[in-house]
Amino acid sequence: MRAKIGYLVLCAAMLVYAALIGHRGVLLVLEGTWVTVPLGAAVLVLPLLGGWFLWRSLRFVLDANRLARELDAEGGLPVDELARTPSGRVDRAAADEVFARRRAEAEATPGDWRCWFRLAVAYHDARDTPRARRAMQHAIALRAGRRSRAGA
Repeated sequence: MRAKIGYLVLCAAMLVYAALIGHRGVLLVLEGTWVTVPLGAAVLVLPLLGGWFLWRSLRFVLDANRLARELDAEGGLPVDELARTPSGRVDRAAADEVFARRRAEAEATPGDWRCWFRLAVAYHDARDTPRARRAMQHAIALRAGRRSRAGA
């Protein structure tokens, strides 16, 4: 629950920041000089990029959570079987072992979104966030019936 609240607070802060930047961009355009109009137009692009990024991130999180709920209802969510260090971090060797099993599972059944979801979790546990995200995007695309360009 704390993660959701933190995410919402960060989203709200980004929206406020985008509104402030947008306001400054409008003021620059309204200034009307040959320098301020193009600068204001360039500044107005920043809130649009931020909004696009926020939307894509939110959609990714919602889709991944939907898959997690569906997999949990089927009883197929990966069990946290990883050894931990005294500080609570995942032991790298244990994460690598689970990752090898999950990768073999995904390679054996490449069209099963469930295997790709579990592979994404294994990538995350192995601290490989970019590949975890690509594997999760692939799982989302497979579940939605789309072809995915993201291979892990």
